[in-house]
Amino acid sequence: MQNTLPTHELLGIRYTASDYEHITQAIIAHAIAKQSIGVSALAVHGLIESYHNPRLNSLVNSIHYVVPDGQPIKWCLNYFYNTQLKDRVYGPALTWKVLAQANEHKLRVYLYGSTEKTLQKFEENISRNFPQLQLVGHHVDRFREATPAEDEQDIQKINQSGAQLILVGRGCPRQEIWVAEHIGKISGVMMAVGAAFDFHAQTLKQAPAWMQNNGLEWLFRLIQEPRRLWKRYLFTNSTFIYLILLKIVKLHK
Repeated sequence: MQNTLPTHELLGIRYTASDYEHITQAIIAHAIAKQSIGVSALAVHGLIESYHNPRLNSLVNSIHYVVPDGQPIKWCLNYFYNTQLKDRVYGPALTWKVLAQANEHKLRVYLYGSTEKTLQKFEENISRNFPQLQLVGHHVDRFREATPAEDEQDIQKINQSGAQLILVGRGCPRQEIWVAEHIGKISGVMMAVGAAFDFHAQTLKQAPAWMQNNGLEWLFRLIQEPRRLWKRYLFTNSTFIYLILLKIVKLHK
């Protein structure tokens, strides 16, 4: 199954240049048909991780829809390719929009990743807001890679649940790797949406709209989790800026 929406390469990753409406429509259509499809909302961190890691780059590029999660990604797509995107496709917002549409079609949804506490709170929020959805199971993250036997059990459990939409919240890039490696094995749309689990479980606060709109969500998250995130943002953000500046210089030579 090929991505029928326009794609553009940025630092080695093929991004789907789409808005919320069109990507949501595509996801729901694939989910209704129970097609094995991968989706990733990839921001700067995931892009730079993929840039430095050839294996990860290959895996991410095997995902059908890689949408521009961060404002800087959207700005670059608009600058280099004149895509005229009005907004990024933010993973947590996309998750909520997809769930709203899935609710109308009474789709079966499975949650994979995160902690038991977060999953329970997320499920409660989903059930409260989308009562026609069928939550058919969840899997708590092992916070390590599964053995081949465990992985086979996970695949069977998800497929036997009849899930059409599988939300994957394992953190970037573990979730992208998992989604890519399970295309063709799991009969449903797998969405790597990361922090959407914590945000919609209300175990982690989202940045104010003005910070999100101005590409400053990373700063808000850094303030919340400085010990975990300071290296990520120091190195990935500076590397991203350097590589984009090089790309701009080459473009205008």
